[in-house]
Amino acid sequence: MATVAFRPYRGADRGICLRLFDENCPASFAPNERSDYERFLTERGSEYQLCALDDRIVGAYGLCPDGPERLGLRWVMLSPRVQRQGLGSAIMARVLDDVRRAGVTLRISASHKSAPFFARFGAVERSTIPDGWGPGMHRVEMELPIR
Repeated sequence: MATVAFRPYRGADRGICLRLFDENCPASFAPNERSDYERFLTERGSEYQLCALDDRIVGAYGLCPDGPERLGLRWVMLSPRVQRQGLGSAIMARVLDDVRRAGVTLRISASHKSAPFFARFGAVERSTIPDGWGPGMHRVEMELPIR
């Protein structure tokens, strides 16, 4: 059975993370978002976690302060080679545990493609911006209140 582990992002992981982004582009991210992702890794890498499957990095997510009483989920991605194997749910379980411990609300800036995944965990759509991430990639703002 495969072993799933999480660890904090390190600067040396930049190339791995950019490859993950590229694997998910344009299916899950608009190509123009790559520079935003690179900036996130530089400026907020300390808030990023990597997901490893049998010691191979296959996913990542960020959980960042996003105003009073709120955390934001950022740049969630999995290699397409491991999608639909429960790793997204494993990431969300960790995220929800952290949010519950903090006693805050979770804000998710998703795309129209990923919003149904987050809705499975109780996230509610608050607004949609057509082409908000780039042409054909609609931005969906979601919120998940934790009780």
